[in-house]
Amino acid sequence: MLFRSDFTGLAGLSYADIAYRVTAPFIGDEIDTAAYQSILKDVYGSFTHSAVAPLVQVGPNAWILELFHGPTIAFKDYALQLLGRLFDHVLEKKGQRITIVGATSGDTGSAAIEACRTCRHIDIFILHPMGRTSEVQRRQMTTVMASNVFNIALEGTFDDCQNMVKAMFADVPFRENMNLSAVNSINWARIMAQTVYYVTASLALGGMARPVTFAVPTGNFGNVYAAYAARRMGANIKNLVIGSNRNDILTRFFETGAMTAGAVEPSLSPSMDIQISSNFERYLYDLTGRDAAGLSALMAQYKKTGSFKVSADMMACARQEFSAHRCSDDQTLQTMAECYRETGYLIDPHTAVGLYAGGQNAWADTSAPLIALACAHPAKFPEAVKRATGIHPPLPPHLADLYDRPEKLTVLPNDLKKTQDFIQSNVKR
Repeated sequence: MLFRSDFTGLAGLSYADIAYRVTAPFIGDEIDTAAYQSILKDVYGSFTHSAVAPLVQVGPNAWILELFHGPTIAFKDYALQLLGRLFDHVLEKKGQRITIVGATSGDTGSAAIEACRTCRHIDIFILHPMGRTSEVQRRQMTTVMASNVFNIALEGTFDDCQNMVKAMFADVPFRENMNLSAVNSINWARIMAQTVYYVTASLALGGMARPVTFAVPTGNFGNVYAAYAARRMGANIKNLVIGSNRNDILTRFFETGAMTAGAVEPSLSPSMDIQISSNFERYLYDLTGRDAAGLSALMAQYKKTGSFKVSADMMACARQEFSAHRCSDDQTLQTMAECYRETGYLIDPHTAVGLYAGGQNAWADTSAPLIALACAHPAKFPEAVKRATGIHPPLPPHLADLYDRPEKLTVLPNDLKKTQDFIQSNVKR
């Protein structure tokens, strides 16, 4: 594990070199050093900006961290491009084949498919909530014609998709027969890879001499948990601000100490239309003093009743780690419009939620630059961007013909057995 003294020497290195230094302790001797360094250079060398995750100033003390320079123009590429390469490297070495099942609220699916479509040892099945992603998000998944790629439009919400994936992993005979593996952020490698851009951004704006604050739009808690992990590893991060949309289960938790699931409501930031934040369980493990039995009891209560509450002492600790703010659709549009009017810079709705939350932050401190995460290119949500700014953002050149490509998907009911049967009938043995 890295400590603060180790981070000091990373400033000025390439993104791939910093990624190696940050993630190598988690890899250990599982992958040869030279091979792992080569994978990192190949992965991040293909991104469209030489800085990989560049910073853009949008205010006197406010910055945007652009996380859309990968092939699917969303932040999920930063982890999934690496994960796909790691899967293929290990499977080739072992002569094995796996079946990946994943749930997506919009961006994970396309990034996972893009990462795995050329992998010779993987069949990938991605579940998305039918009619609840943007057209660009859907087409980025359904226009990939690779024979190992299967898109399932589930008749339900993202939480239904996520619950179904969890149920498949809990079904031991099915899991073993299909040799299942995960690409959702329940896979630790996803979190590991995401810690890197928090380290590079904090080094770029202050290094170890000045702390920074991150504002993170999140529904599943994975992205902000990676920031939490980076801070625990030694990155000089002062505050972590969570941005929620109307599906505000995380904000409600930090306000009340109660985690209570509600109905998922569609919003202008659909990737955050979530009411079950899977990665929050990882943080709860630390919050409970790493009491595995106590955590299991909390999660069992949540599964049974849809709610749990933590102690006042735990909440005092949690509020020292995070603040959280909700952003309505109207506030999202207003933030997008203001950012464009004041800077000429277009942002997507998810970025706007994070930027708005950062502006509401009670921890505001001029000594700590605010870095809001741009988790998707504005062209992924052109209708919302045009509604807010009057500008229709064009897709980048490599996606310019996306609306003309044929689509391939299968609509299935929210039924575990039917979904398992579909997967079983389509995997390559």
